[in-house]
This record gives sequence, C-alpha cells and structure tokens, in this order.
Amino acid sequence: MNADNSVAQRHRVVVIGSGFGGLFACKHLRKADVDITLISKTSTHLFQPLLYQVATGILSVGEIAPATRIVLRKQRNVRVIMGEVDDIDVEGGTVTSRLLNQDTITPFDSLIVAAGAQQSYFGNDHFATYAPGMKTIDDALELRARILGSFEEAELATDQETRERFMTFVVVGAGPTGVELAGQIAELADRTLDGTFRNIDTRDARVILVEGAGAVLAPMGPKLGGKAYQRLEKMGVEIQLNAIVTNVDARGVTIKDGEGTRRIESACKVWSAGVQASGLGKILAEHSKGTETDRAGRVVVEPDLTIKGYPNVFVVGDLMSVPGVPGQAQGAIQGGTYAAKAIKAEVEGKQQPQERKPFKYFDKGSMATVSRFYAVCQIGKLEFSGFFAWLAWLALHLYYLVGFRSRFVTVLEWFTSFLGRHRGQMAATEQWVFARLALEALDKPDDARELAKQIGGESAPESGKSVANTRAAEAS
Repeated sequence: MNADNSVAQRHRVVVIGSGFGGLFACKHLRKADVDITLISKTSTHLFQPLLYQVATGILSVGEIAPATRIVLRKQRNVRVIMGEVDDIDVEGGTVTSRLLNQDTITPFDSLIVAAGAQQSYFGNDHFATYAPGMKTIDDALELRARILGSFEEAELATDQETRERFMTFVVVGAGPTGVELAGQIAELADRTLDGTFRNIDTRDARVILVEGAGAVLAPMGPKLGGKAYQRLEKMGVEIQLNAIVTNVDARGVTIKDGEGTRRIESACKVWSAGVQASGLGKILAEHSKGTETDRAGRVVVEPDLTIKGYPNVFVVGDLMSVPGVPGQAQGAIQGGTYAAKAIKAEVEGKQQPQERKPFKYFDKGSMATVSRFYAVCQIGKLEFSGFFAWLAWLALHLYYLVGFRSRFVTVLEWFTSFLGRHRGQMAATEQWVFARLALEALDKPDDARELAKQIGGESAPESGKSVANTRAAEAS
C-alpha cells in the first residue's frame, strides 16, 4: 500500500471525480491557499453530453475528452492521481484509491465527492452485454462499432429476415440522450451512408425509440416534447411510448405495453433509460451516522451540500440528491463551484461552516438537439424550437468544451457533418465490440463463443472466443 504522507503546509482538499463538478471545483480553488489532490479513475475530463456524436461518427474522442492533467497543467496547487476510490474514512480524513494492484491513501481536510453516475438497467445489469449505455468513452466507441458493424452484416446477409434484424436499431429511453442518438442514427443512415453499399439501401434502416413513459422529453414539458416527437417522426424514427422493455438479448428486445408482450428483432440496441449514482454514495452513508441515499443511490445532503455531521465533506453533481436539481452538467458545475467557494471562505477566515448560506440552484434551462438544424430549448418560461434553438445549443456546448483547440476542431467537424454528408470519425474495430464481452467472459470463458456468435453474427465466434480466452489465460 502506498500512503501519501507528505507534510501538508496548507489546507488539503481532495476532489474525487474529473467531471464537471470536480473540474470546476478545482478551477475555482486555483487562487486559494490550499493544496488540491484530484483523484479520478479516468485520465480525461469527459464532456458527456456529446458522447452520442462520438458514437455516430461526428466527433473524435479527443474533442470531448481532453486529458485532465493537461487541462490543469498551469494550476500549480493541483495534483492529479489516477485510481478508483474504494473507501472513504470520514472520521480519519482519508481517501483510499486503487490503480491496478496498488492502493494509495490520501489525507484531506476538506473533501469534494463528485463521482457522478452510471447507467442503470433497473436491476437487469445483464442487459448491458447487448445494449450498451452512453456514459463512457468505451460505451460510445463500442456503440459506433455496433452501428457500423450492423450495416456491414446486413450487406452480407443472405436472407431478408437476417437483413432486417441487422437494419433495425432500437434506442431505449426518450430523454435527451435517447432523442439525440435516435436522430443521429437516422441521419447517418439517410445521408452519410446513402449509396455506400451495394446489396442494401441504408435508407431502409428502422430506428425505433422506446419509452416507458407517455411522452418524449417528458421533463421539458408537452410542448417541446411534442415538437421533438414530430421532428423525429418526420425523419422516419418510429416512436413507441408507454412501452416497458422486459428483456434484452443478442437478437432483439421484448416489450410490454397496453396490447401485451411483443418482440422487436434487432441486432443493435442502446440503453439510455436511467442512471444509477456511484457506489461511493453507499460508502459515505455507511461511514457516517444519519446520512441516507435515495432510490437511485444519490446522497441526501444538507442545505450546504455536506453530509450530516461532517461539514468538511461535500457531495456534488449526479451523486447529490437535492430537490429541484436535475442530474445535468449545470447541477454539477454549480455544486462544485459552491463547495469550492465555501472551502475558500473558510480557509481565508471569512466564513465558518455554520454560517454558510444554503445552496441555491439557478436553472439555466434545458436543450436537446433532434437533428441537424433543429433543437428544442427551454430557458425559464421561454420555450422555442427549430433552427435558432439549434444555434443556441451549438453555442452553449462550444462554451463548455475545454480548450481552444477542442472548440476549433469541433466547429470544423460540425461544419462538414451538418452542411455536407461527411463524417470524419467512422473508424470501428472488432475489439471495440468484443471488449465488454471479453471482460465478462473472464469468469465464463466457455460461454464466450456462443455469446460472440449471437452479438457479432456468423463471422465473429472464433475471434470473440480468442479474445476472451486470451484475457482469461492472462488473468490466471
């Protein structure tokens, strides 16, 4: 075990997570008399709202996931270490993280937990094998390979039933991510890939958006949800509301609605129906008396975003449960900024914990892009859709992208993708598809061949088996 026992000359702040909450907290402490340690299980700051554009070939990973060390390079009071946090000792003031087989213990005087959330399958985690979520870079790259691979399999199919299965794409969940992804898959098939195959017409692809509730973009209200619904229908997306997914396997999904149980045959599925908070919420609740978590695993925090009895431990972003604060980037940014300002005021002797004003969330609105040149936007009581909403969406996302180069390259990619038919990030490899399968097959290598065959078609079994068995051999 590696312990960080360096003598602290200044107030020690540990930040867990390099997302919006963690990064903005670090940046707002840049001039504070503190030493910051940022612990993250990834090496990048991921701009999650644009992951679907990586999955559909518009943007590269580099545009939306700059290296955290480079982003914070000029901030001399920050140290970045990689590792997955598996324990937080709120009494002793330490955080234990692990990288490979090495544990590191980092002491703190103040702690900001901004660990975020992961995809929720509502107790059916095995769905992830066949329907990846949209929370990580791995998810986006895997989905890109599955989308493009489905068209390739359809080109080689020798019967109509198989061809239709590979040409059917199911998106589960009609929130912003699901709507944006369904729209982009439809545009990919209708514009970018049109005329690139000889045995299939990509415009015949079926894109089905399945939603358990009775509306598209329900949190944005019936007006904007209706606008998005109409636009998607015009693009050829099939929308199925009040439809609950009861099973997902390699060949399709099983759905239950008012008419009973039915089946959709589909080789490529994506899940965007729910989120589950990081497991650190449970750890905090177990290690502190009186702290509770909600059904999604989020921590019920005090008005100043701290946990009960520990005014030096803040929980922000998707991990905090605060009424009226949505699980979006703005909530994480404002929460991280609030925590940083509270710590800075305490270090400077301007404010004691009991003097803090409660956190107040300022709703800056919600946006979702449905297709090129069309988005829906809600700012306070103002609701609008269409081209100007799309421009507002572009401007907002460019503003929050980190780094001048990221903004410049993103504008170029958007220009070529939206004004023309070209998408510059269409590379996909077999390993992206089978990486998840290979990891899952470590414990059951004998099942790898059959699963690989189901996921990838007739051409994949031997490859899937070799990847899985190689990983299994390495592990043993």
